[in-house]
Amino acid sequence: MFQEQTANNATEPAGAVAAGITNEYLTFRLGKEEYGIEILKVQEIRGYEAITQIANAPNFIKGVVNLRGIIVPIIDMRIKFNLSDVNYDQFTVVIILNVAGRVMGIVVDGVSDVINLTADQLRPAPGLGAIIDTEYIMGLGTIDDRMLILIDIEKMMSSSDMGLIEQSIN
Repeated sequence: MFQEQTANNATEPAGAVAAGITNEYLTFRLGKEEYGIEILKVQEIRGYEAITQIANAPNFIKGVVNLRGIIVPIIDMRIKFNLSDVNYDQFTVVIILNVAGRVMGIVVDGVSDVINLTADQLRPAPGLGAIIDTEYIMGLGTIDDRMLILIDIEKMMSSSDMGLIEQSIN
């Protein structure tokens, strides 16, 4: 697992936030909610374009695109998160990610901006029990009156229901 160096030279798991250290997140919209993913996982942002559908793929996998010779699977996050009203318009974008050495894209309603969050702006994910699956939520970020749902995109893409990244055996 990657390690981050903190100000006092202690190491923490990647993605952990140490006091005084800021983390950058790309924020995007899905429906009425705003989400954030670590900026280091983002390769590029593209407009939504024609996608080649793959037979027998789960409904949240829209298909694949050819990105400069690399076949990239495209996941519609609105369908993955069971959001209603999945509409494609001029604001719909595909965020191209590089997660665990694998290139993939996610369809979102729009990209907002890149923000820096400090440790005091982060809150742990709420414990909602078995009713709501919060396995992929790293926590909540707060900026002024905005609340961001921070997604652990690597954990989500390597989950058994997604199956896009090989599970590593430690």
